[in-house]
Amino acid sequence: MAAKLAGGGGGRYSLGQNSEINVTPFVDILLVLLIIFMVAVPMAVTSIKIDLPPAVPNLTNEKPKEPVFISIQKSGAIFIADKQSSLDNLEGDLNAKFAATGQAGPKDDQRVMIRADADVLYADFMGVLNQLQTAGWYKVGLINEDIH
Repeated sequence: MAAKLAGGGGGRYSLGQNSEINVTPFVDILLVLLIIFMVAVPMAVTSIKIDLPPAVPNLTNEKPKEPVFISIQKSGAIFIADKQSSLDNLEGDLNAKFAATGQAGPKDDQRVMIRADADVLYADFMGVLNQLQTAGWYKVGLINEDIH
């Protein structure tokens, strides 16, 4: 009897080959996944409550104060504007530069911009940033080259 089921030509127990794909289970799985995503996506969106201050126009037409530029060369040399400085003398030289430009006062109002060669060692660059932060300057900007 097993021989008759396994093969042979026709007969009562012969099964024809079905070459069609049954897509019903595939559609069922897709619909279940669609429902899961429709339920899960709204829960995944998070919002963070932030109380932003309102924008206030500058009615006094007061221009922002000019920043002082610090340049760091590849060799590690530090320049404040055109004057060479060192990491140890950075705070005193910056105070002198701000006083010379008429911006002496609290360091919260003073802006410092740093530009450095592309090949400056990371330790030299971070040394300048750490020295500025230790001295109390927190409004520090970085200058880079525009990419066109």
